[in-house]
Parts: sequence; C-alpha cells; structure tokens
Amino acid sequence: MSVETVIEAPGWAQADLESLVQSACDKTLTHLGHDPAGFEVAVLGCDDDRIAALNADFRGKAAPTNVLSWPADDLAAEEDGALPHPPVPDFDDLAIELGDIAIAFETCQREAGEQGKSFNDHVTHLVVHGLLHLMGYDHIRPKDAALMEGLEIEILAKLGVSDPYG
Repeated sequence: MSVETVIEAPGWAQADLESLVQSACDKTLTHLGHDPAGFEVAVLGCDDDRIAALNADFRGKAAPTNVLSWPADDLAAEEDGALPHPPVPDFDDLAIELGDIAIAFETCQREAGEQGKSFNDHVTHLVVHGLLHLMGYDHIRPKDAALMEGLEIEILAKLGVSDPYG
C-alpha cells in the first residue's frame, strides 16, 4: 500500500501517524481480500481548526470532527447491508487510488481520554473506519452500519485493538 502522509499539526510528529496508517490500511485491505500493494491513499494529519474548516466546506458542519474521508470513486452498495462494489484500476499497471483521509490530532486525543482508550488504538480505529469509507462502506443505513462495525471489530482485533463499540 502506498500511503502519502502529510503532517500539518505538530502533535502528529510524535504519534508516528505514518506507521499507524500503514499498518491499519494494510490489515484492512488484506482482511477485505485485496493485495495492499495495489492501492494508494493520502492521509492528512491536521489540527481541529483545519478539520473544522474541511468539515464546513464539505459537509456543512462548522465544527471539528475526528476523521473525514473523500473516496476517489463511489463504491457504495445500492441495497442496505450489501457489499460495496470492488475498486477497479483505471489502468492495468497503476495502483488504485482510493481517496483521501483527514484526521484531527486534538479531537483524537480528547476522545481517547474520554473513552479510556490508548491514543494509538483510537487513531488506528479511525484510520480503519476512514479506509472502509473509501472502500464504499458506510453507516447511515442500519444494515450497512452493522456490516461496517462488524468489519471494524474484526480488523481491529487482528491489529490487537479491543472492540471500540463494546
């Protein structure tokens, strides 16, 4: 998996965001039956101000959030609870660009403390969550939410992270 990590907030430098993203993305794609080597994703490690601006621009919500994602393609299933469409490369010899993820340092740090989780475990969960969005999974409809949460729990267990919903 090719991961381009851009660090804008200084807190991320000490958190080793690039390593957390790489392992979470590799494990997620492998769990979904894909060879991680064939995929690309870009991740922005930002602060609350930056993610609030992005959230306002793209979702109309002028407040910080933990993670945002922008899929390169709409892979969502039409039917609630069905599997998303598989990603398809544009060209035979190029990696599939899945999209972009932004993650906010202060919000992640605050949520981890409030939830009694380690910072790295919480960030790992949010990266898995964001990548699943890039792969067409969502949690708006009930069966889609159950499918996505179940996958998150399975993938996180393989990464040594406890069930974030339990």
